[in-house]
Amino acid sequence: MDYAKADIATRFIAALIDGVIQWVVSFIPFIGALIGAAYMLVKDGLFEGQSLGKKVMKLQVVELSGKKADFMVSIKRNAIFAIPSLIAIIPIIGWIIGGILSLIVAIIEIVTVLNDPKGRRMGDKWANSQVIAQK
Repeated sequence: MDYAKADIATRFIAALIDGVIQWVVSFIPFIGALIGAAYMLVKDGLFEGQSLGKKVMKLQVVELSGKKADFMVSIKRNAIFAIPSLIAIIPIIGWIIGGILSLIVAIIEIVTVLNDPKGRRMGDKWANSQVIAQK
């Protein structure tokens, strides 16, 4: 199916909301980083293709075939963001390395979204998905 590119500012705010959720959860002793990484992996399969941030901002992840994203699509498109979170489990050095990796991944994904005519980032290409404005 052919979908219009979702507004970049709206996507940014949705990502910021999801990032704050992950950040807050990561402060739970011992398991916070695991819960945060798990949220990053499955977030877009929660509410018929919507993370909490996307739900608030009225965005949705869909497969290019037209189906709403499920948990497998979410895991494929977001695995790149969960990896730095898992590295952050390692005290001190993991926080530094995980933070640097998160920044590198974010920059690459933002540049990809800005340069792709449909606003698809690398994770979307791996998962055959796209973020669209909710109908």
